[in-house]
Amino acid sequence: MDRRERSAQFSRALIELRSLVLNGTFAAGERLAETALADRLGLSRTPLRQAMDRLVDEGLLERIPTGGCCVASFTLDDIIDAIELRGVLEGTAARLAAERGIATADAEEMEHILSALDVAVADTLDFKSYVQRNEEFHALLARLARSPLIAREVERASRLPAASPTAFMQGQELIPDFRDSLKRAQVQHRAIFDAIRAREGARAEALAREHARLARSNLEYVMKKNPSLAERVPGLVLVAE
Repeated sequence: MDRRERSAQFSRALIELRSLVLNGTFAAGERLAETALADRLGLSRTPLRQAMDRLVDEGLLERIPTGGCCVASFTLDDIIDAIELRGVLEGTAARLAAERGIATADAEEMEHILSALDVAVADTLDFKSYVQRNEEFHALLARLARSPLIAREVERASRLPAASPTAFMQGQELIPDFRDSLKRAQVQHRAIFDAIRAREGARAEALAREHARLARSNLEYVMKKNPSLAERVPGLVLVAE
């Protein structure tokens, strides 16, 4: 097996194992049997172990002292902290982008994304387009600071349960004021970028951190008002009662 094939095997193992964990295929605290899991995924144990190592690093799995790994469990406070952490990191990215200035090509790309989001939340909501463009907005925002370190840490924080910008998109149609919440989010997207272009670092940072707190509002609604939605939000099944 050459390097490219090994890399492909690892990527597949990582994506599929992460999905199984976040979707609640395994209970929080459950030990993962490597042989059975490798058979289930149709993979050898080497890329599977590498994927498990990565998920330990991401916090989704935990080492067992006697060997192997088990699925991590989280408290509601852990999830709130994860959302706050993403907000802090995205806020830092926004502030540095404003202070350092952004390239013309990046500004044009962001404007294209924002225009598409404007259309998506117009009179007839295009939810599929909104989800895609929202992901693109947050991915580009993380890169605007021109810091691979910050971009990497934003991505890492977003992999924590329910912390990604799109975590609550599944089932959000059952959340009160669903359409209005997307429109409010788009107003915030525009404000963040306007502050970056105006070189207003402190304002850009504050707006980005406030934007992340929309996810916290959704989290509190799901966990306190409509717990049945938890199984539709990746990772919330790992939250201990």
